[in-house]
Amino acid sequence: MMASFLQYNHFLGVFALLHLLLCLTVSVTGTASNVHIVYMGEKKHEDPATTVKSHHDMLLTLLGSKEAAKNSILYSYKHGFSGFAAKLTDSQAKLLAEFPGVVRVFPNYFRKLHTTRSWDFLGLNTNYPTNLLSKSNMGDGVIIAMIDTGIWPESESFKDDDMGPIPSRWKGICQTGESFNSTHCNKKIIGARWFIKGLREAVGTFNTTENGEYLSPRDGNGHGTHCASTAAGHLIEKASYGGLGMGVARGGAPLARLAIYKTCWVNGLCTDADILKAFDKAVLDGVDIISVSLGSMSSYQSNGLAVGSFHAIAKGITVVFSGGNGGPFSNSVENVEPWLITVAATTIDRVFPTAITLGNNSTLTGQSLSIVKHKEVFTSLAIDDSVTVCELGNLNSTLVAGKVVFCIASQHNPDMESASLAVLVAGGVGLIYAQQPNDNLSPCMDIQCIQVDYEIGAKILSYISKTRSPIVKLSQPKTVIGKWVAPQVASFSSRGPSSLSPAVLKPDIAAPGVNILAAIPSASSRGYAFLSGTSMSCPHVAGVAALLKSLHKDWSPAAIKSAIITTASQTGTDKDVIWAEGDTQKPANAFDIGGGHVDPNKAANPGLIYNISMESYIQFLCSIGYRKRELNYLTNRTSCSRKRHSVLDLNLPSISIPYLKRTITVTRTVTNVGSVNSVYRALVQSPHGVKMMLGLERRLSGRSYSRIDYGTGHETNFAAWLYCIVRQGLLKEEDYQAIVSRIFVKYLELMSDE
Repeated sequence: MMASFLQYNHFLGVFALLHLLLCLTVSVTGTASNVHIVYMGEKKHEDPATTVKSHHDMLLTLLGSKEAAKNSILYSYKHGFSGFAAKLTDSQAKLLAEFPGVVRVFPNYFRKLHTTRSWDFLGLNTNYPTNLLSKSNMGDGVIIAMIDTGIWPESESFKDDDMGPIPSRWKGICQTGESFNSTHCNKKIIGARWFIKGLREAVGTFNTTENGEYLSPRDGNGHGTHCASTAAGHLIEKASYGGLGMGVARGGAPLARLAIYKTCWVNGLCTDADILKAFDKAVLDGVDIISVSLGSMSSYQSNGLAVGSFHAIAKGITVVFSGGNGGPFSNSVENVEPWLITVAATTIDRVFPTAITLGNNSTLTGQSLSIVKHKEVFTSLAIDDSVTVCELGNLNSTLVAGKVVFCIASQHNPDMESASLAVLVAGGVGLIYAQQPNDNLSPCMDIQCIQVDYEIGAKILSYISKTRSPIVKLSQPKTVIGKWVAPQVASFSSRGPSSLSPAVLKPDIAAPGVNILAAIPSASSRGYAFLSGTSMSCPHVAGVAALLKSLHKDWSPAAIKSAIITTASQTGTDKDVIWAEGDTQKPANAFDIGGGHVDPNKAANPGLIYNISMESYIQFLCSIGYRKRELNYLTNRTSCSRKRHSVLDLNLPSISIPYLKRTITVTRTVTNVGSVNSVYRALVQSPHGVKMMLGLERRLSGRSYSRIDYGTGHETNFAAWLYCIVRQGLLKEEDYQAIVSRIFVKYLELMSDE
């Protein structure tokens, strides 16, 4: 079903969905050593020192000595919530779980990390004074926290030219460490911290020199720098990757401030203990938005990301997560908590076509990000008939040395980058790589490589087989904008439904995440590089959220999320539906893109929003089986109410009904944030095989009246007329409610008879 509201002629996509979902069990991928996280819910003391003392006292009781307690504890969480990470045996963890005040004890799980054109593609062009970028003053005054691999502060994207003073509410610090000191912070990077205790307990010490890592907020990986510059990088002219993608590099909110929390290290490893501490500090420091490009499919109860983000939301902080790179398979979406904004990845309208000229004078087209300069002359073209998949060490050097090699993707070697290394080691000078249509290009560092689909690959293979001495000429790639249909859902982008919470539609929204040009550590390349993943789409939405927060300072995280989802686009640049890449191309559905593709300018004025209180999130957790004891510690004020709440009634801007076997009533409440004189009309578009009816109740000054919408365009104003009689004192409120209820029940009966 799709329900929508029309505000005059402006469309608000209020996405709703009914579908039969398959529930699967998902396992977590490994724990980090003997560290456990002891979660104690809402903090009971305002004084952080008192909270820390309570943690030490608990460990003292368990372990028997102050020294043992001190040696055991890694972190105390004392700002957003109460808890600690400590080195405990499994038996000690089980004992501690029974202590008064302990909500849950869970292992310290590992987590994995999941440009110039993209912001113009989203309609945030710096030359237009009426778009969201201008109206929000480019996000000035908003603080975005990046929980990632750190920052490369020397990048041009993080200069603070023309930026005003740091917001006075900021309480963070610029933590020093290896190759990082206080001078590396400025009015753009206003704070930086690093957390490694959880990882260190899991893997021991590691040599920073050997792996290019730094025991400091400095980014040795590049992932965090890329994401930070995407969300809030300064405007940089003539940025490119070796001439490709030339343009102005900038973040979505160029004047927003960045707060860096390094929790992920060599090989992209992160642990819950470190991530939770980053959330705790971000709450204390005073951030507005938290962007997290890493993932989890574990249950709410044993998920540090869920715990940390819940308490951040409770403090009014919008939290944006990447949806994962497990696509195009169903049930692969990660970070499915309803309080999060979970982001899928799409393409933009920029491609890098590269000409392939065969010896028979036919010219074919592939794509490439290779910036290796070479002479565009004809070269011998070879294929190793016994090893067309081009695995490292398997190519015949005598056959391929000095030649361009044609390879075919395989299940064992599915990426062009690995194949290019195999060709390079065997002495080849170029690579043509045939695979399923793939939106994710990999740059090859030392040889020219071009990606083609199987149709083009078949033509090349036919030419080779029919020619005694095949030759080929590879051209340099070009940057072409606006001639390819976009967006399309990336093949790697994780898809719903969520097997953990099938009644919560995930992902929420889609944003650019394919071949995004943004900053990287300058020692690694030319300062800017292309990366792909939902890791790249996440900071796009974080940047949009920062602009909305700057424009609407009083909006809650749920309001910002609702505005982004309900105004999303459902069509591509060709005005047709958005398509999803995968084994076969298909029209994208809600499990691929949630509400649709983010449209920042429309999100600035959504008209109606779906707001959600923390009390509602609590009742949602009740409805999925949280115990009363656990809920009592989530907040000091709330536990499960006696009234039974349906998991379907959380006021999300989507409706997902996993098991539709009978008539179900689902409730949503919208709030007008547009003009007080706005007029809205509710419409319903039912999916095939489902009958739907829309009942409306309007609340005015603490009172309400109902109207039945027949779903066929006919309306009755009888209830509204009755309410006018109530207002005149000619009819009692309770009599009015009884009459309207009887009308509603009778109408349901009539609809079911049809």
